[in-house]
Amino acid sequence: MDSLNALALVCSLKPSPAPSSSELMARQVLDALAEQGVTGGSVRVVDFDVRPGVETDMGGGDAWPGIRRRVLDTDILVVSTPTWVGHMSSVAQRVLERLDAELSETDDGGRPSMFGKVAVTAVVGNEDGAHKITADLFQALGDIGFTIPAQGGTYWNNEAMNPKDYIDLERTPEAVAAATATLARNAAHLARRLREHPYPAP
Repeated sequence: MDSLNALALVCSLKPSPAPSSSELMARQVLDALAEQGVTGGSVRVVDFDVRPGVETDMGGGDAWPGIRRRVLDTDILVVSTPTWVGHMSSVAQRVLERLDAELSETDDGGRPSMFGKVAVTAVVGNEDGAHKITADLFQALGDIGFTIPAQGGTYWNNEAMNPKDYIDLERTPEAVAAATATLARNAAHLARRLREHPYPAP
């Protein structure tokens, strides 16, 4: 199998080394991708000074350019976010805002810079909202130029009015593990096809 790599942007509100459900789920996605021959690593975005804005570099010590270089070097992007008041975290929203700058960036063939890259999502929360967050992420990432595989999202929500975090579960629910495995298979398959057959240049 051709070598592929993945990068998980963990959009937890908790800085390292605090335990994070979003970090755990991102790690599970990366582990499932590893079973498909994909190497990977993660960045907990809140650990870095990522400035607000819609440029590739906002200056003044902005940490996004370093993260962006890792995104540009990856084949599969994983965006992992918690659910807060029914929405993705503010960190995830900032990631999307910074990725929006890629609409103005092109590769050597004149294609938007994220064409040919696959994106998948992971959402956790002790409240409802995963379907809406997944839909919002898919729409934004697709607009930016990423390709979303079939069943490219995995998630876990606890039952209503019964607070519990994913990281506190004794084991991963079978349905979540199955969704994560499917996501990984399809993402790796799609990334290999896109490498062999890139989108046409304008």
